[in-house]
Amino acid sequence: METNSTRAGALAALGAFLIWGTFGLYFHALGDVPAPEVLAHRVLGGGLSALVVLALRGRLGEMAAVWRERGQLAGLTGSSVAIAVNWGVFIWAVANGRALEASLGYFLFPLVSVLLGRLVLGERLSPRQWLAVALCALGVGWMMAGGSGLPWVALVLALSFGAYGLLRKTINVSSLAGLLVETAVLAPFAAAYLAFTGGGTAPHMGGGTIALIALAGPVTAVPLVLFAFGARRLRLSTLGLMMYVNPTVQMLVAGYVLGEDFTPAHAVTFAAIWAGLAAYSWPGRREA
Repeated sequence: METNSTRAGALAALGAFLIWGTFGLYFHALGDVPAPEVLAHRVLGGGLSALVVLALRGRLGEMAAVWRERGQLAGLTGSSVAIAVNWGVFIWAVANGRALEASLGYFLFPLVSVLLGRLVLGERLSPRQWLAVALCALGVGWMMAGGSGLPWVALVLALSFGAYGLLRKTINVSSLAGLLVETAVLAPFAAAYLAFTGGGTAPHMGGGTIALIALAGPVTAVPLVLFAFGARRLRLSTLGLMMYVNPTVQMLVAGYVLGEDFTPAHAVTFAAIWAGLAAYSWPGRREA
């Protein structure tokens, strides 16, 4: 029974990471729609999808409980800002031919989380973990020295998602309830943007674009549900290693489907970061 549960969890988590990894295709198809507009629809659609799922599962009381707890509400307000920045920059990056750099950000994310844990929570880093962080810093520095400039898209994505994870780590609320509260915080701003722009450009761009916009909610909520299902059934170490499926697929999509150039500077930077991830993920004697 435990083996079947683990297998189901692994398949669910893999499904979530594959969906997240192919997000570049979805947002690239919406490249003619302004990024803030796509973000607004994703906020509203994601919130509606989370509301429906929680209602069907009879768990709307979780959201009400959060609204009564000022500490949780304040934390989720902060995480809503972090995820809005993350989503917005990713949507913009894909639409502007920088999906490869976006994938770099999600490779950096686990090590940014380690560094934030040290700086904010006072968690100790082993020499091996410091080596991993140093290798990633070396990779970013190489890209800058190679004339490609500061990879700000990757850094913003890694830092914003790291901040999101840090905030959510301190808040005892389920993924869907948290998403519903976060989108409820952002919804007035999303609705105000769409009202200010007269509904945006998407309604005037044909049935295909409207259909893609309508999928924004499920596209946001479905992988989150799959991830939550898998996370409850897998070891944290297994889940952590599987997370690299997401940026790997993002990188392959950017290079082989969207046709972005994989330059020598990219090669050195990615190699340094993969070396850092290997140093971080390789089990020590106690873990082994």
